[in-house]
Amino acid sequence: MTRRENSRRRRAPFRDPLLSILVVCGAAATEPAYFEGLKRFRRNPAVTVKIKAKPADPETVVRYAAGLASREAAYDEVWCVVDVDEFDLDKAVETADRLQVNLAVSNPCFEYWLLLHFETCVAPLTCYGDVEKRLLRHVPAYRKSALRFDDYASGVEVAVERARHPDAGHGRNPSTQVGRLIEKIN
Repeated sequence: MTRRENSRRRRAPFRDPLLSILVVCGAAATEPAYFEGLKRFRRNPAVTVKIKAKPADPETVVRYAAGLASREAAYDEVWCVVDVDEFDLDKAVETADRLQVNLAVSNPCFEYWLLLHFETCVAPLTCYGDVEKRLLRHVPAYRKSALRFDDYASGVEVAVERARHPDAGHGRNPSTQVGRLIEKIN
């Protein structure tokens, strides 16, 4: 075969990814759908991302993620995406520190992260319903069980910036550390 005939073949990748991340979501639908969409949208060859769902309380999610990471031993970083909702996070934070798992906590819920794609919000939000009302203004078709990443794709960078707002710090209501994870993926 001549060089010219062979030139149409695609060359295999020659670099290994620089970073491998395991993301374990504490919900079955919304968070995994968002991260799968982000993964398809970004296509960053320097980062591999594996997404798992473990609908449970935050401490159980952290233990599950640490177990997966120890069995597979293929990840540079392990992240758990969890909500405050009605959970007490103290045990989850302690367990995550001990097991070297990163937490991306959203207070009161993951939908606050989604809301940041459209607006800055630092007013306290007492529950999911408060966040959902605001989010529905921007995404009228929003449903927890049927998230479409396309609705959020154009606002990812601005959401990361809004999550850094000084009034939206760790543990405050509202707040989210999902932006830290997104920066790693991107």
